[in-house]
Amino acid sequence: MISVSPLDRNAHKGSGSCYCNKRHRVKEDPKEALERKQKVLHLVWHWMSLCKDFLREEEHVKVFLKSLYRYVFDDLYEHPALEKDVTELQKLYQLRRRHTLDHDSPHRNSRALFHQLSLKENGLRSRSTQRENKEVLCRVYVTMDSYLSAKIHSEVMAQELLQAVAERMDVPASELILVAITYPGGRLLLQPQDKVFSNSLRPVGRLHICRKDLGEVMNPFTDNSEMQQRTARMLNLNTWDVAVALTNFDWTIFNSMHEQELVYFTFNRHVCSSHTMPLELLLQRCNEVQLWVMTEVLLCPTLCKRVQLIKKFIKIAAHCKAQRNLNNFFAIIMGLNAAAVSRLSQTWEKVSGKFKKLFSELETITDPSLNHKAYRDSFKKMKSPKIPFLPLLLKDITFIHEGNKTFHDNLVNFEKLHMIADMARFVRECQQDHVGNGIAQKSSSEVRAYTDYLHVIDNQQTLFELSHRLEPRA
Repeated sequence: MISVSPLDRNAHKGSGSCYCNKRHRVKEDPKEALERKQKVLHLVWHWMSLCKDFLREEEHVKVFLKSLYRYVFDDLYEHPALEKDVTELQKLYQLRRRHTLDHDSPHRNSRALFHQLSLKENGLRSRSTQRENKEVLCRVYVTMDSYLSAKIHSEVMAQELLQAVAERMDVPASELILVAITYPGGRLLLQPQDKVFSNSLRPVGRLHICRKDLGEVMNPFTDNSEMQQRTARMLNLNTWDVAVALTNFDWTIFNSMHEQELVYFTFNRHVCSSHTMPLELLLQRCNEVQLWVMTEVLLCPTLCKRVQLIKKFIKIAAHCKAQRNLNNFFAIIMGLNAAAVSRLSQTWEKVSGKFKKLFSELETITDPSLNHKAYRDSFKKMKSPKIPFLPLLLKDITFIHEGNKTFHDNLVNFEKLHMIADMARFVRECQQDHVGNGIAQKSSSEVRAYTDYLHVIDNQQTLFELSHRLEPRA
């Protein structure tokens, strides 16, 4: 596997110079020259196949293909065996041009483009990428500092989103309106058929759900009593089913994530953020699950129910580990360990010794000492498919990138690229299911409806205020 960042403008230049080999310096044996050129072309096919649709928007790739085509065409008289490669390059370049010019059918042209690649050794399975599905996590604020997080289609209309959120809140949709804050002080009342997301997959503004009968457009719910009552639902849900729903949610995104996203995210995130959507969704989801755990516990007004909630979350974390979903496992443990929750000494004192012991065992896996050795050993023993803890994975690849130069004296540091390739290969191995260890399971519609719309308070000050309200300082 070759893992050269498509963002690196010098990567393709290296292939071109290797193909030409500075002819004026050495008179090369024709047979050896042909073998070398075919190896370079094989590398190009492999590179294109690996990167796939990540290269669709890269202008320098088109220039590279055009230059390489000219080199190969010039060599055709001396090396007739390159005729097939010339044909393939010609098709590739022409389709690349058609794709660039035809903005009305990008998916059709991109699929045709990559069907032209003739790499027999290519073992990469095609994935239905998040860019094609265009599913995004949407935040709809119900107070100034809390929101519902939902995975929805990017073409969703305001009325569809309004109806879905109203059902989650047990409030008639006819009593609600959807408002976007477009800039400080700017308010946009969304009409039923308005699109919520722009072409860049960004919401039209910060979305708020408001009541119609409050007189003003921007008067969101100010009473948390409705949300406090909703936490009681959690106590009636089966913990295994909740873990299954959370895992299925994450697996859908993780399975669509291309390993090349790690390279884009690490090397040049600010340029090609559109290429890293599934990865960013998983990171966002991990953060929101952590906040969701804190929110549910801190919005629970009674001591006995808080104890039950903590016990349930401990069981859900254990189930996520059993289902090989370490991303959500870490998120739940971090939520319970957050200062606003861990300081609830009266609540934790009521948790039975059995659950405290289980929680302590689970905590051990999240221990960061010795470079997260406990987690790495535990995860290594798990069978694929499995979902790793994404923030740590990104930390590892960032350390490789920033701790090693990409070039030494104008020569590519292949040792660094091999290490990055190992990280990309690791992701692919986590996604593969060689012996039917399928990670996805069925979950009830009631549980899915609950976990698909997580209520989250994203203001740390508000969370601490709730914590001190439940258990004031002595």
